[in-house]
Amino acid sequence: MRSRWMLAVVAAALGAMPHAAFAWGAEGHQLIAGIARGYLTAQARQQVDAMLAADTDTLTPHDMASQATWADRYRGAGHPETASWHFVDIELDKPDLAAACFGFPPPASPASAGPQDDCVVDKVEEFQAELANPATAPAERLLALKYLLHFIGDIHQPLHASDNHDRGGNCVRLAFGGPRTTNLHSYWDTTVVTALGSDPQVVARQLAAKITPAQKSAWEQGAPRAWAQESYTVARQSVYTFGSPPGCARDQAPVGLPPGYDRAAQAAAAIQLERAGVRLALVLNRALGR
Repeated sequence: MRSRWMLAVVAAALGAMPHAAFAWGAEGHQLIAGIARGYLTAQARQQVDAMLAADTDTLTPHDMASQATWADRYRGAGHPETASWHFVDIELDKPDLAAACFGFPPPASPASAGPQDDCVVDKVEEFQAELANPATAPAERLLALKYLLHFIGDIHQPLHASDNHDRGGNCVRLAFGGPRTTNLHSYWDTTVVTALGSDPQVVARQLAAKITPAQKSAWEQGAPRAWAQESYTVARQSVYTFGSPPGCARDQAPVGLPPGYDRAAQAAAAIQLERAGVRLALVLNRALGR
């Protein structure tokens, strides 16, 4: 009964999503929000909807799934100072979370006015604290919600938590046959997620249905720093497995992916999307579900 009810909630949350494009960078974030919505308490869902309905920003519609894309749109609308907040580039050859997070600068007040040299781990922690505090100014609390809807998804994208001195895979060119190429980051943002299915509502239902109570319980442990380290491990085990050279050499030839890479990437991406949905719900329930 619980599974059927949750899948209905997921479908409703994703009802307005387009069926053509499907990417971690856009619809993938909406998918995560849809999975999370199925795990929200009634109180948390009511508060999320009320806060988003009161938003006057016009960059995105004000439903939960659409607002999960807001942080990317905001960055692209003349706010490059927020760019580093979307990732934490832990280097493969010298994994150091503190270095990747600019030494964990002191938290800003408000968090939305923080330094541009900060990382997604810090921002999730800061916005999480603001959202959970009823004394936070309403405008800032709304920003905290909108950033969390997006950043918790970002922290689960393996190439937002790892780097091989290649700009998070953006410098690694992949050959797709003939003249078609993409880069490794784009492959994980779009190609691998598209392969899960062409209809995001169907994919969301499939992913939500696969989450077992044991998985949910396990994934609800830990904190953003542990989630980032987990994503880094996924990158080592499932992303950087074909010997791409480090760096951003301009003359680097496109490389082909080895047999079996696509299937392994799809499985890893599915788990990361599921984890992100469960953990987004956890954060929102803790902050707003009381």
